[in-house]
Amino acid sequence: MKHLEKKATDMTAKELAAYIDQSVLKPEFTDAEIRRYIQEGVDFGCAAVCINPSSLPIAEELTKRTETGVCVVCDFPFGTSTTASKVLQATDYCKKYAVKELDIVANFGWIRSGRWDDVTQDIAAVVSACHPYGVEVKVIFETDVLSEAEIRKACECAIEAKADFVKTSTGFLTGHESRGAAPDIIRIMLDQCGDRIKVKGSGCIRTREHFLELIDMGIDRMGVGYRSTPIVLGK
Repeated sequence: MKHLEKKATDMTAKELAAYIDQSVLKPEFTDAEIRRYIQEGVDFGCAAVCINPSSLPIAEELTKRTETGVCVVCDFPFGTSTTASKVLQATDYCKKYAVKELDIVANFGWIRSGRWDDVTQDIAAVVSACHPYGVEVKVIFETDVLSEAEIRKACECAIEAKADFVKTSTGFLTGHESRGAAPDIIRIMLDQCGDRIKVKGSGCIRTREHFLELIDMGIDRMGVGYRSTPIVLGK
């Protein structure tokens, strides 16, 4: 949880952009669209661009010698691969590319089943694969399908697994109410995690008011869609 020295409304555009992972994740994007939206994230000064693994060569090229890092998703958006498969994927991305962070999807069916040891071990295996490369790991829970108790317990699993962030949503869940980084959900995660692990909100962050509110609450990072980044930054 970030401890702020000033209100979000008093921050510069550069300071605000440091909270953003600009999402460039739509599977139907052409190479030209991927290049356009990654470049926009770099130009805005976002902390990172969040991309699919097949976009890694483009992202590495466009972020080179910039302050914007590469955040790659892993086993996205369902998180239902075997642990061994997740580790192979994560190792491949970290070993071959200049990756700053990796966003792994927790098996949220296991979370809903109360398989807490399996959830922790699954996350820990990916963390162990990434940390030797200096890559931080964010764990996506898909909070729209979880109860408050399940969110709190999942946070504890991520902390025990030595992950670097917990994260709300993929943004690709269907068939459920889409709340994403709603303030009440972020409040639960911040309350549970304290200073033990960082919190990333993702999903439904589309207005400047919502964006600034989450910063003032103490959130560490936000996943913002390529269309919404200029809106939340007031561009």
